[in-house]
Amino acid sequence: MNQEDGSFVTAVSDSSVLSHLAAAPQRAGDDSLLDAYSTAVTGAVERMSPSVVNIEVRQSAGRTRSGEPRERQGGGSGFVFTPDGLILTNSHVVHEAVRIAVTLADGRRMPSTVIGDDPASDLAVIRLDQPHSGEPGVTAAALGDSQKLRVGQIVIAIGAPYGFQSTVTAGVVSALGRSLRSYSGRLIDDVIQTDASLNPGNSGGPLVDSAGGAWWV
Repeated sequence: MNQEDGSFVTAVSDSSVLSHLAAAPQRAGDDSLLDAYSTAVTGAVERMSPSVVNIEVRQSAGRTRSGEPRERQGGGSGFVFTPDGLILTNSHVVHEAVRIAVTLADGRRMPSTVIGDDPASDLAVIRLDQPHSGEPGVTAAALGDSQKLRVGQIVIAIGAPYGFQSTVTAGVVSALGRSLRSYSGRLIDDVIQTDASLNPGNSGGPLVDSAGGAWWV
Protein backbone atom coordinates (compact mmCIF):
# COMPACT_ATOMS: atom_id res chain seq x y z
CA MET A 1 0.00 0.00 0.00
CA ASN A 2 1.41 3.43 -0.89
CA GLN A 3 1.40 6.60 1.15
CA GLU A 4 -0.60 8.62 -1.37
CA ASP A 5 -3.99 7.11 -0.50
CA GLY A 6 -3.38 7.98 3.15
CA SER A 7 -4.54 4.70 4.58
CA PHE A 8 -1.16 3.60 5.92
CA VAL A 9 -0.37 6.99 7.41
CA THR A 10 -3.85 7.27 8.93
CA ALA A 11 -3.61 3.82 10.53
CA VAL A 12 -0.31 4.37 12.32
CA SER A 13 -1.31 7.87 13.29
CA ASP A 14 -4.29 6.57 15.29
CA SER A 15 -3.31 6.62 18.98
CA SER A 16 -5.13 3.37 19.83
CA VAL A 17 -3.31 1.51 17.07
CA LEU A 18 0.02 2.98 18.09
CA SER A 19 -0.61 1.89 21.68
CA HIS A 20 -1.52 -1.60 20.48
CA LEU A 21 1.64 -1.87 18.38
CA ALA A 22 3.81 -0.54 21.21
CA ALA A 23 2.30 -2.97 23.73
CA ALA A 24 2.56 -6.03 21.49
CA PRO A 25 6.27 -6.74 22.14
CA GLN A 26 5.71 -6.24 25.87
CA ARG A 27 2.80 -8.67 25.90
CA ALA A 28 4.81 -11.19 23.94
CA GLY A 29 7.62 -10.85 26.45
CA ASP A 30 5.21 -11.21 29.39
CA ASP A 31 3.65 -14.31 27.81
CA SER A 32 7.09 -15.88 27.39
CA LEU A 33 7.94 -15.19 31.02
CA LEU A 34 4.63 -16.65 32.21
CA ASP A 35 5.12 -19.71 30.02
CA ALA A 36 8.61 -20.22 31.44
CA TYR A 37 7.33 -19.81 35.00
CA SER A 38 4.46 -22.24 34.40
CA THR A 39 6.81 -24.75 32.81
CA ALA A 40 9.20 -24.54 35.77
CA VAL A 41 6.42 -25.03 38.32
CA THR A 42 4.60 -27.82 36.49
CA GLY A 43 7.85 -29.63 35.77
CA ALA A 44 8.88 -29.56 39.42
CA VAL A 45 5.44 -30.77 40.52
CA GLU A 46 5.46 -33.63 38.03
CA ARG A 47 8.86 -34.79 39.27
CA MET A 48 8.03 -34.50 42.98
CA SER A 49 4.35 -35.46 43.24
CA PRO A 50 4.90 -39.25 43.01
CA SER A 51 6.96 -39.02 46.23
CA VAL A 52 4.48 -36.92 48.25
CA VAL A 53 2.24 -38.80 50.68
CA ASN A 54 -0.71 -38.17 52.96
CA ILE A 55 -0.22 -39.22 56.58
CA GLU A 56 -3.15 -40.16 58.82
CA VAL A 57 -2.36 -40.43 62.52
CA ARG A 58 -4.12 -41.72 65.61
CA GLN A 59 -2.62 -40.26 68.77
CA SER A 60 -3.20 -41.06 72.39
CA ALA A 61 -5.61 -38.70 74.13
CA GLY A 62 -5.62 -40.18 77.62
CA ARG A 63 -8.37 -42.39 78.96
CA THR A 64 -12.09 -42.24 79.40
CA ARG A 65 -13.71 -42.30 82.84
CA SER A 66 -14.12 -46.02 82.44
CA GLY A 67 -10.39 -46.41 81.82
CA GLU A 68 -10.62 -47.09 78.09
CA PRO A 69 -7.87 -45.47 75.98
CA ARG A 70 -8.95 -42.47 73.95
CA GLU A 71 -7.49 -41.45 70.61
CA ARG A 72 -7.56 -38.29 68.53
CA GLN A 73 -7.13 -38.14 64.79
CA GLY A 74 -4.59 -35.94 63.04
CA GLY A 75 -2.40 -35.92 60.01
CA GLY A 76 -0.30 -34.07 57.53
CA SER A 77 2.00 -34.68 54.61
CA GLY A 78 5.44 -36.14 53.98
CA PHE A 79 7.65 -37.37 51.19
CA VAL A 80 9.49 -40.59 50.43
CA PHE A 81 13.24 -40.05 50.34
CA THR A 82 14.66 -43.59 50.08
CA PRO A 83 13.71 -46.44 47.73
CA ASP A 84 12.94 -48.74 50.67
CA GLY A 85 10.13 -46.49 51.93
CA LEU A 86 11.53 -44.04 54.48
CA ILE A 87 9.40 -40.90 54.72
CA LEU A 88 10.40 -37.49 56.09
CA THR A 89 7.75 -35.42 57.87
CA ASN A 90 7.30 -33.11 60.86
CA SER A 91 7.59 -34.37 64.41
CA HIS A 92 4.34 -32.67 65.39
CA VAL A 93 2.50 -34.65 62.69
CA VAL A 94 3.39 -38.08 64.11
CA HIS A 95 4.49 -37.37 67.71
CA GLU A 96 3.01 -39.89 70.17
CA ALA A 97 1.18 -41.69 67.36
CA VAL A 98 -0.30 -45.05 68.20
CA ARG A 99 -1.26 -45.83 64.59
CA ILE A 100 -0.12 -44.33 61.29
CA ALA A 101 -1.48 -44.92 57.80
CA VAL A 102 0.18 -43.48 54.69
CA THR A 103 -1.58 -42.96 51.37
CA LEU A 104 0.78 -42.91 48.41
CA ALA A 105 0.33 -40.83 45.27
CA ASP A 106 -0.98 -43.88 43.39
CA GLY A 107 -3.72 -44.41 45.99
CA ARG A 108 -2.19 -47.30 47.90
CA ARG A 109 -2.71 -47.09 51.67
CA MET A 110 -0.14 -48.69 53.95
CA PRO A 111 0.50 -48.84 57.69
CA SER A 112 3.69 -47.14 58.84
CA THR A 113 5.92 -46.94 61.89
CA VAL A 114 7.86 -44.09 63.46
CA ILE A 115 11.58 -44.91 63.48
CA GLY A 116 12.92 -41.48 64.46
CA ASP A 117 11.29 -38.48 66.14
CA ASP A 118 13.04 -35.25 67.18
CA PRO A 119 10.63 -32.62 68.57
CA ALA A 120 13.55 -30.20 69.08
CA SER A 121 14.03 -29.90 65.30
CA ASP A 122 10.40 -30.81 64.48
CA LEU A 123 11.60 -33.61 62.22
CA ALA A 124 10.54 -37.23 62.12
CA VAL A 125 11.17 -40.26 59.92
CA ILE A 126 8.59 -42.97 59.44
CA ARG A 127 8.87 -46.21 57.53
CA LEU A 128 6.31 -47.89 55.32
CA ASP A 129 5.58 -51.40 56.48
CA GLN A 130 6.75 -53.83 53.83
CA PRO A 131 4.25 -54.03 50.95
CA HIS A 132 2.90 -57.34 49.82
CA SER A 133 5.14 -59.35 47.54
CA GLY A 134 4.73 -58.37 43.91
CA GLU A 135 3.48 -54.82 44.57
CA PRO A 136 5.35 -52.01 42.82
CA GLY A 137 7.80 -50.02 44.89
CA VAL A 138 7.80 -46.38 45.88
CA THR A 139 9.28 -43.31 44.21
CA ALA A 140 12.01 -41.60 46.22
CA ALA A 141 12.47 -37.84 45.93
CA ALA A 142 15.80 -36.24 45.11
CA LEU A 143 17.05 -34.06 47.96
CA GLY A 144 18.11 -30.52 47.11
CA ASP A 145 21.30 -28.73 48.18
CA SER A 146 20.22 -25.92 50.51
CA GLN A 147 23.67 -24.32 50.22
CA LYS A 148 22.86 -23.44 46.62
CA LEU A 149 19.60 -21.65 47.39
CA ARG A 150 19.40 -17.93 46.68
CA VAL A 151 17.01 -15.29 47.98
CA GLY A 152 14.38 -14.63 45.31
CA GLN A 153 14.61 -18.13 43.84
CA ILE A 154 11.32 -19.78 42.83
CA VAL A 155 10.18 -22.54 45.18
CA ILE A 156 7.08 -24.74 45.24
CA ALA A 157 5.37 -26.21 48.32
CA ILE A 158 3.61 -29.54 47.73
CA GLY A 159 1.36 -31.35 50.17
CA ALA A 160 -1.28 -34.06 50.30
CA PRO A 161 -3.68 -32.82 52.99
CA TYR A 162 -6.79 -34.78 53.89
CA GLY A 163 -6.08 -37.33 51.20
CA PHE A 164 -6.19 -34.83 48.33
CA GLN A 165 -3.46 -35.48 45.82
CA SER A 166 -0.71 -32.89 45.47
CA THR A 167 -1.96 -29.47 46.49
CA VAL A 168 0.53 -26.92 45.19
CA THR A 169 1.51 -23.35 46.08
CA ALA A 170 4.42 -21.38 44.66
CA GLY A 171 6.52 -18.44 45.77
CA VAL A 172 10.11 -17.39 46.28
CA VAL A 173 12.80 -17.81 48.91
CA SER A 174 12.19 -14.75 51.09
CA ALA A 175 15.24 -15.16 53.34
CA LEU A 176 17.89 -17.66 54.40
CA GLY A 177 19.45 -18.39 57.77
CA ARG A 178 16.35 -17.55 59.80
CA SER A 179 15.59 -18.95 63.27
CA LEU A 180 12.31 -20.53 64.33
CA ARG A 181 10.94 -21.93 67.59
CA SER A 182 10.03 -25.59 67.38
CA TYR A 183 6.95 -27.03 69.06
CA SER A 184 9.22 -28.10 71.94
CA GLY A 185 10.39 -24.50 72.38
CA ARG A 186 13.92 -25.05 71.11
CA LEU A 187 15.34 -22.61 68.57
CA ILE A 188 15.87 -24.12 65.10
CA ASP A 189 18.63 -22.35 63.18
CA ASP A 190 19.31 -21.96 59.45
CA VAL A 191 15.64 -22.03 58.41
CA ILE A 192 14.52 -21.28 54.84
CA GLN A 193 11.83 -18.57 54.75
CA THR A 194 9.38 -18.52 51.84
CA ASP A 195 6.27 -16.58 50.87
CA ALA A 196 4.66 -19.70 49.36
CA SER A 197 1.50 -20.17 51.41
CA LEU A 198 1.25 -23.41 53.36
CA ASN A 199 -2.26 -24.78 53.61
CA PRO A 200 -3.58 -26.76 56.61
CA GLY A 201 -2.44 -30.36 56.26
CA ASN A 202 0.68 -29.44 54.31
CA SER A 203 2.95 -29.83 57.35
CA GLY A 204 5.75 -32.25 56.54
CA GLY A 205 5.48 -31.84 52.78
CA PRO A 206 8.44 -30.83 50.62
CA LEU A 207 9.52 -27.38 49.48
CA VAL A 208 11.16 -27.86 46.10
CA ASP A 209 13.15 -25.79 43.64
CA SER A 210 12.43 -25.67 39.91
CA ALA A 211 14.71 -28.66 39.37
CA GLY A 212 12.63 -30.75 41.77
CA GLY A 213 15.11 -30.89 44.68
CA ALA A 214 13.26 -31.23 47.99
CA TRP A 215 13.55 -29.62 51.41
CA TRP A 216 11.32 -30.19 54.40
CA VAL A 217 8.51 -27.75 55.24
